[in-house]
Amino acid sequence: MSTERTEPIASRRSRHHPPAPPDWLLAGLRPTTAPVPWAAAARAAVALSVPLAVGFAVNEPEYGALASMGALSGVIGDTADAYRMRVLNIAVPQFFGAVGVTLGTLVHGHGWVAVGVLTLVALVSGMISSIGTVASVSGLLLLLNAVVGAGLPMPQPWWTAPLLLSAGGLFVLALTLLGWPLRGRRPERAAVAAAYRALADALEAAGGPSEGYDAQRRRVTQALDHAYDLILGRRARVHGRSPALVRMLAQLNVVIPLVEAAPAAHLRGRPLPPEIPAAVRELAAAVEEGRTTAPVLDLPPPGTPAERALDAALRHAATIVHLPEPDPSNVDDRLGRPAALKVRARRAVRDMMMSEASWRYGLRLALCIGLAQSLVSVVEVERSYWIALTVTFVLKPDFGSVFSRALLRALGTAIGLVVAAAVLAEVPRGWWDVPVMMVLGALVPVFSAKGYAFQTAAITPVILLLSDLLNHQGFDLIRPRLVDSLIGCAITLIAGYLLWPESWHTRIGDRLADTVDDAARYVERAFAPAVDAAAVAAARTGRLQARRRLYRDLSGVRSEFQRALTEPPPTGTRAAAWWPLVVAVERIVDAVTAARVRVNHGAPPPAAEEVAVIARQLRELAVRVRSSTVPVRVEGETQAEDSGVLGPVHQELAAARAITQPER
Repeated sequence: MSTERTEPIASRRSRHHPPAPPDWLLAGLRPTTAPVPWAAAARAAVALSVPLAVGFAVNEPEYGALASMGALSGVIGDTADAYRMRVLNIAVPQFFGAVGVTLGTLVHGHGWVAVGVLTLVALVSGMISSIGTVASVSGLLLLLNAVVGAGLPMPQPWWTAPLLLSAGGLFVLALTLLGWPLRGRRPERAAVAAAYRALADALEAAGGPSEGYDAQRRRVTQALDHAYDLILGRRARVHGRSPALVRMLAQLNVVIPLVEAAPAAHLRGRPLPPEIPAAVRELAAAVEEGRTTAPVLDLPPPGTPAERALDAALRHAATIVHLPEPDPSNVDDRLGRPAALKVRARRAVRDMMMSEASWRYGLRLALCIGLAQSLVSVVEVERSYWIALTVTFVLKPDFGSVFSRALLRALGTAIGLVVAAAVLAEVPRGWWDVPVMMVLGALVPVFSAKGYAFQTAAITPVILLLSDLLNHQGFDLIRPRLVDSLIGCAITLIAGYLLWPESWHTRIGDRLADTVDDAARYVERAFAPAVDAAAVAAARTGRLQARRRLYRDLSGVRSEFQRALTEPPPTGTRAAAWWPLVVAVERIVDAVTAARVRVNHGAPPPAAEEVAVIARQLRELAVRVRSSTVPVRVEGETQAEDSGVLGPVHQELAAARAITQPER
């Protein structure tokens, strides 16, 4: 059949097809490919159903429901790998949750007093969320439990609810710690081995297309950050007395020279011999298995400075990885050693109080919670705590874009309400709730790993079933909860998003510009002259610290950009326009690192004037980012052929400057 007639028909039909949803919305609806967390699913099933069963057994289902609510908080907060971190991630937020439900219980039914107290709690919750992961979860539970306590009638006396909620959370902690004697330090060893494997993948991609190598290099940064956080972040006083931690830290530190050599290997423009990535993967297996017998490395002879750097770093890593007991006094942990706990706490509080971003987010959250609680406590319309609960879940800054989260929350809630409607309509109240809660509880960690909309769909029926045991409304809960969720999303979109138009400069532009300024300082530090051996060692340590901080900051900038890309115009379109500069800055840092490695292994160092020119151009680049809203793309200046060690840096810098020419 001829296509001359069918093509116009197909064209006419396509014009009648509804437009496809925008990419920024579809991005949140695509489930991630994370594996099913079977162990977490089993723990959640037990943690949520056992308190309920105990409550029915003692004829106090309300007590069982409160304990299961506390267990749900523990399940949601159990996201760490290392057991010491999991203890803090579960136990510390439970304390704040107990404080929150106590405050909520005391102001339940007190109208404007409840509005004022919850607004103040929201301000504190929002501000402490900027301190770190544990503080963020603690702030979330502080506000969530205060909202629940102010919205639902709690058992008396006042200390009953916080005691039961804390008991449920501690039950999750007890279930989690059951595996500690069996798994020991396995999560930390697995994290160090993962850093080696990510590095092997990056070395395998070196010399090939830049896009593939860039993606693998970012995986190396993420794996290193995760491993250092596990080993150093919660180490406290145990490090010096723990041979296992000393050994893992030594094994992790010797990855750094290999990471520095990787950009130099990539800039050679040809793939590495396969023996090199294979040797790194063998080191990963030795780390994970705890082997101490060093194999004989069969590596090709090095020729260029980049090859000599890689060969020396790999042989040194093989020696340290298989060393049974590294010398604790010779373990250089200055790359990530945290200060004392009191010092870190004072520093965190000071930074929070002085941070404009912390105050801005705290005020946004307080405004939205105040509006939501006003509807609950003052306006003569039957509403519930679910409005403020929705606001809290949606307006969480480190969980993603507020705009897309509001839409995904509405969609996930609608799906969860369908499931809850079936349960409340068909399952009789009583002991049948226990097996139902076991199934629904197991789905929470499984769906949470797939994305926010899926997590909301899994959590909604759990909370509704537990709420029904407290207020006995049954199927009548469904429609009000859907309306409440839509009202909460609307409050968040209007008062927490549209009325707070975070400008390019305050949210993304200034942060990217600060990172470019840090890159300028890194260039100066990388090639600063040293007069003696002590100065050389100090310069190397400072350079390693600066490079690690810079890559970590770039990872944060990339995450902020990816969050902005999920928002509608103009934020999403601006983020897409500036995205190439993020990639360009990453490549500049890679090129500087590669140049430093080549100098360390025989290449002539650059002149001080050349280093100063590159640093000045980077600072000019930062000024352009701060002063521009939309990048204007022009052809970059033609660079003369430069065979010096900083030649690749000049090329990458020219590409970055072409993105940020002043607007015309």
